[in-house]
This record gives sequence, structure tokens and C-alpha cells, in this order.
Amino acid sequence: MNPIVLIWLQFLVCVGVIGIAGVRLSRYGDAIASLTGLSRGWIGLILVATVTSLPELVTGLSAVTVAAAPDIAVGDALGSCVFNLAILAMIDVSYRKGSIYALAGPGHVMSAGFGVILLAGVGLAVLLTMQGMMPSFGHVSFASVAIFVMYLVAMRALYLTEQRNTSTIAAVQSGMTLKAALMGYGVASAVIVGAGIWLPLIGVELARLMGWSNSFVGTLFVAFATSVPELATTWGAIRIGAIDMAIGNLLGSNLFDVLILAIDDFAYLQGPIYAHVSPVHAVSAISACLMSGAVIVALVYRPVSRVWHIASWASISLLALYLLNAAIQFLHGQ
Repeated sequence: MNPIVLIWLQFLVCVGVIGIAGVRLSRYGDAIASLTGLSRGWIGLILVATVTSLPELVTGLSAVTVAAAPDIAVGDALGSCVFNLAILAMIDVSYRKGSIYALAGPGHVMSAGFGVILLAGVGLAVLLTMQGMMPSFGHVSFASVAIFVMYLVAMRALYLTEQRNTSTIAAVQSGMTLKAALMGYGVASAVIVGAGIWLPLIGVELARLMGWSNSFVGTLFVAFATSVPELATTWGAIRIGAIDMAIGNLLGSNLFDVLILAIDDFAYLQGPIYAHVSPVHAVSAISACLMSGAVIVALVYRPVSRVWHIASWASISLLALYLLNAAIQFLHGQ
């Protein structure tokens, strides 16, 4: 078989496996929410978002250790952040019962705001490292330590906000037992982890055969594949009317994806990871910041009208910024 055809088949199989596991994950996550009395927004932000980001975590660690491809690791994490926000626009287009920004709970503003802070920090880390102005502790960048601390601060603040939000509605009761939900959650997680280990090896081979840069393949193709769980679980959450779980999953995944960059830096022993990657990754970080800003404005303004009866202005802005970032990555990767 033609090597190019074979590698694309492997990529599609990996995407399919992650997607199927992701759909199951949303159902088990909603069941856990109903059985524990926690809100769908909190379950989406913490429990579901963490597991749907496992492919990025496993892929990143595999990329910096097994594949020795830091560009794929960084491109995957930042590309996933951009793609996750594009998914938000997609569900706004497909959800015809109203604007998701008007129906979502107010707590998502804080998680989106912390996303802006963390992503801006990554963009600054890439640019300052390229200028030799970012200090490090051994092989770990100071930026990664700051990101790790800020992530913990964000989780603490979001937890306290959730505790004060007494009006949050919990998920409806499920016919599933808590044990069955947790077991299903564990199996789906294991499948996602397995596929995530395989994915960066496919990405490196795909870049070699197609003549593309690792940064381009990581930002667009690997990031798309590792974001399939977010896409699948978000779509599954929308189908059962769990809008807060869907949005919490996407915004929570972005927070965890930035944390993954810090973890990758700790695992990459050749030096600070930002010193060994293409500066074009800063474009992805800035694009994700702009997209997160548009989400914050939409969640506060709560638009109800649609442009050309298709989507709100916020969703159109998100898709435009995603396509702009993709075009820049493509032109740089040639």
C-alpha cells in the first residue's frame, strides 16, 4: 500500500477511536453529575474537560520523549485551544433553540478570563524565549512554573465561585449507577489515552511524507485529532440539553491544555521547550486570546439575534479567527 495512503488511514482510525470514546465520555460525565449532585458546568469544567484533554497530555509527553518533536507538542496544545473555541462557534450554529451565549450560566466568564491570562502568558513565553529574555530553572522555563501556579489559582477561584453559585442547576437524574458511570468513565479514558500515545508518531510520519513542518501538522492535524473528544462530548452534551457542560468542557479543556505545555516543558530534558519550537506558535496563542475575549464579551452581552439567521456575531468572529490562524500556520509550514 502507498505509504501516504497508509498514514492517512492510520490518522483516520485514530480520530475515529478517540471520537467514539469521547461520545461515551459525555454520557458518563452527565451521569456522574446527576449521581453526585454536582452541576453540569462544574463536571464539564473539571471532570470531563480533564479527560477530554488527556489526548493532548499523552500526545505531548509522547512527542517530547518518544518522538523528540517539541513543535508537535506545543502545536497540539495551542492548536487544540484554538479549535476548541471554534467548536463553540459550531455548536452555536447548530443549536437552534437560542443563542448558547444567552442560555449559558455566568460562571463561564471567569474560566474564559483565566484562559486569556494563561494563553497570553504562553505567547509571551515564546516571544521572550526567542529573544533570550526568559529565565529558566535548569531545563524548565520560568514561564512553565508561572503557568502551573496560575492554573492552581484558577482552579481554586473557579471552585469557590461554584460553591457560591447556589442557583446552578444539577443534571437530571440518570438510570445509571455511580459504579457503572465511574467504570464506563475509566474505560473511555483508557481508550483515549491509548490513542493519544499513538497519535504523535502518526503526526511525525505525516509531516515527513507530506513535506510539511511539525508545527503545521501539530497545530492543525494533531490538534484536530486530539480535540475530537471535545467535539464529540460537546455534541453529546448539546444533544441532551447540557449547554453548561458543553461550554464548561471547552473552556476547561483550554485551561488544562495550557497546563499541559508546562508539563511538557518539565518532561523535555533538552532545555526550555519554548527555545526549541517555532515562533509561529505565538500566533496560535494570540489567536486563542482574541477568541477567548470574544467569548467573554458574548457571555456578558448575551446576544440573541443571529447574523443572516446563521450564528451570532461572536461565533462568526471565532470562525474567522480560527481560519486566519490556520492560514498563517499553513503558509509558515510550506
